[in-house]
Amino acid sequence: MTSHRPSPEALLRAARREGRGRLKILLGAAPGVGKTYEMLREGAELAKAGRDVVIGLVETHGRADTEALVTSLEVLPRRTVAHGPHTLDELDIDALLDRAPEVALVDELAHSNGPGSRHPKRWQDIEELRDAGIDVLTTVNIQHVESLNDVVAGFTQVRVRETVPDAVLDDADIELVDLPPDELIERLKAGKIYIPEEASRALGHFFSKSNLSALRELALRRAAQAVDRQMLDHVRSIGVGGQWAASERIVVAIGDQPGAETLVRTAKRLADALDAPWTALVVETPRSAALPGAARDRVAAALKLAATLGASIATVPATDVTSGLSGYLREARATMLVIGKTSRSWWFELRHRSVVGDLVRDLDGITVHVVPAMAEGPADLSGVASAWPWRATGIAVAMVAVTTALAVLMVPLVGVNSVDLLYLVPVITAATLLGLRPSLVASAVAALAYNFFFLPPLYTFTIADPQNLVTLLVLTGVAIFASQLAGRLKREANIGARAAQENAAIAAFGQRLAATSDEAGTAQAVCDEIGRLLTVQTVLLASHNGQLLAIAASPPDPALGPIDLAAAQWAFDRGEPAGTDTSTLTSSEWQFHPLATALGVLAILGVARDHREPIPGDRRLLFSTLVGQAALAQERIRLEADARELDNLRQRDELRVTLLASIGHDLKTPLTSVVAAAEALAADSPSPIAATLKAQARRLRRVFDDLVEMTRLDSGSVSVKAEATDLVDAIGGAVHDLKAELLHHRLVLDVPPSLPLVEADPRLLHHILINLIGNAAKFAPEGSAITIEGRRTSNGLTLSVLDAGPGLPAGQEAMLFDRFARVEGDDRSGGTGLGLAIVKGFASAMGLSATAANRNDAAGARFTITWPEAAIRRGFAPA
Repeated sequence: MTSHRPSPEALLRAARREGRGRLKILLGAAPGVGKTYEMLREGAELAKAGRDVVIGLVETHGRADTEALVTSLEVLPRRTVAHGPHTLDELDIDALLDRAPEVALVDELAHSNGPGSRHPKRWQDIEELRDAGIDVLTTVNIQHVESLNDVVAGFTQVRVRETVPDAVLDDADIELVDLPPDELIERLKAGKIYIPEEASRALGHFFSKSNLSALRELALRRAAQAVDRQMLDHVRSIGVGGQWAASERIVVAIGDQPGAETLVRTAKRLADALDAPWTALVVETPRSAALPGAARDRVAAALKLAATLGASIATVPATDVTSGLSGYLREARATMLVIGKTSRSWWFELRHRSVVGDLVRDLDGITVHVVPAMAEGPADLSGVASAWPWRATGIAVAMVAVTTALAVLMVPLVGVNSVDLLYLVPVITAATLLGLRPSLVASAVAALAYNFFFLPPLYTFTIADPQNLVTLLVLTGVAIFASQLAGRLKREANIGARAAQENAAIAAFGQRLAATSDEAGTAQAVCDEIGRLLTVQTVLLASHNGQLLAIAASPPDPALGPIDLAAAQWAFDRGEPAGTDTSTLTSSEWQFHPLATALGVLAILGVARDHREPIPGDRRLLFSTLVGQAALAQERIRLEADARELDNLRQRDELRVTLLASIGHDLKTPLTSVVAAAEALAADSPSPIAATLKAQARRLRRVFDDLVEMTRLDSGSVSVKAEATDLVDAIGGAVHDLKAELLHHRLVLDVPPSLPLVEADPRLLHHILINLIGNAAKFAPEGSAITIEGRRTSNGLTLSVLDAGPGLPAGQEAMLFDRFARVEGDDRSGGTGLGLAIVKGFASAMGLSATAANRNDAAGARFTITWPEAAIRRGFAPA
């Protein structure tokens, strides 16, 4: 039989949404379809239904029908921001958080906030509102969705700069606000969207019927994907059975060519359409080290975009792109590859071959999606000039010159025919030590020198003997082959050395962390090693008494300003990176990363580099690995500290249990004899002294019983033997044992005889009643009434003990059930402070609840034991 169970991932996503406000996005194909109007109309309906609705920000664009809806709702004032000669009106997120409505209406999700705002984007403001438990209604157009940015720009010729990450839409309820293109164009012509001058320009460009139709199709598809994803998530979260096909695994190859970001967005759309995980892969070859700065920036920007869109990042060292891609695809069992194809010259492909062609031919069972990328621009001569190894080339030519001089001296001794082999020495040496290009220059210069100085006619570049021509060609070919072979071996050695160096660094980092056993030492090791490996400033902050404090840094005494500390606190509270080169609090000079584990965020790691990107794109994989190891080290330290504390508590508990057990065994018999003697003495010769002795002996016996019962609770030796119990009989037995304590009080028994039997352990219930009634007798004035009240409720049955004492301090009722509790402002005194703790423990053991509150009808306190409906009708199941 197949056991269907809910998907853990779906349940985790549902759990993360608990406590957060809901986000509803009104999605439109273009401006003017009525998104803002629909948002206001829905807000007005929610307000009529009794919800607390506030307009945080709305843009009516002067439309009368939209402005009419605004008047029916509360509108918060906007926050003004100075931007040069202009003044901007922005959402006042602090005022909205202080107002704390149930629902907030915030227009234009993709809006970029003005300078000085807490977040650069409005969608980040909305995420903070949701974290505060506020539901949000907002609007956005399809062209602002990040993964569709290139597609929209392709047919509208307009690239939108303000975009929203797809993850925001994935976590929202999407409602499509649709309008046919013809109706939208009519609204534009009627001046309901733009003023007439702007409307005429829009009709000739963005608002053409073909553009609107394409935008409408994109909006419909995106809304359908959202509905499908939410449906699947719901089905998986409730464990509905069914056959599910294995998901695709997509890899997008990121290179230094222009248009790398287009590849990332294409892969994101493909992954969304197939509901598949995807990885952005960079293959590091020897050529990668010689890339100009602009090419490295393109790779870093593409990786950053991929990480923002939800991709996994991977870096693979290899001798060439084809072998690196093929090896990773097979190891990762990928099913699809997205790769770009640029327009290369035939000469380039003849020398380097076509990566796309080789992959299509060699890969079996993997679908290759080839995306036409931007054509290569003109050659950057400055970059080429700076990249050419002139110094190494000069050294290679000098080695050939030295070899020529030696050959001239050696000709009289060995002859001309042996000279050609000497030229292999500088060529191979240059290839091994200086690189491929210097060795190729050395090969050409060696061939020319050999012809000029040693082949007749001498001191000319003319070759008279065909045999000499063959010798020269063979020498040149051998030199080129040897230089390429030596260069290839050097490149492979460099790649292997770099990979080995990083692996050794990670291993050494792990060994140093494992060798430290305290929080301060581990934190300093993390800062020192990461700072040394990545050449950055580091700081590690941990929370102490609710405040983030720096516990280690490299170099010491880092300069953290208020903005830096705010970014660190943000990262700690939300478990997301913050600071420079992130999407939150980018004005900070530091970049903060949470050290998140199964125990939560344990610390914050901050990195900084002087006026540069803290972590370059080619080092991010190493950095993420180091951050992961640092988080595990912090978790190990925390768990070790908890284990030591638990061990100490266990030893103290064992000692206490042993001591109380010994006291109980040694004192039980003599205490029983003392109580019996005191009662006999009071009966034979009634006197104040005898009465006091009897009362105090009984009190000592109850203290002793409380200690023994609490020991049983702590040791877990309380066994529950439930049976049908009549509450009237149970109350009668407890009152009989408390005759002396109740002598000066009136007892009011308000327990209807029609109450059903309850499931309870009679012995434990007797202890509960003894403690509750005795507690009431202790603190109620003499002559006052103690009421025992039983009631049948819709959810079960309650039994309450009410006294006429001073009552309980407001807000501290639950503390009375703690062991040895003493509540401030309460004049209740006496006893051990264990009676109510025993009540709570025994009630929990039987599956009951115990509560305390002040009386509503008079002065005094009410203590209540509640039986659930299941303990009355279907029997009692021990907890």
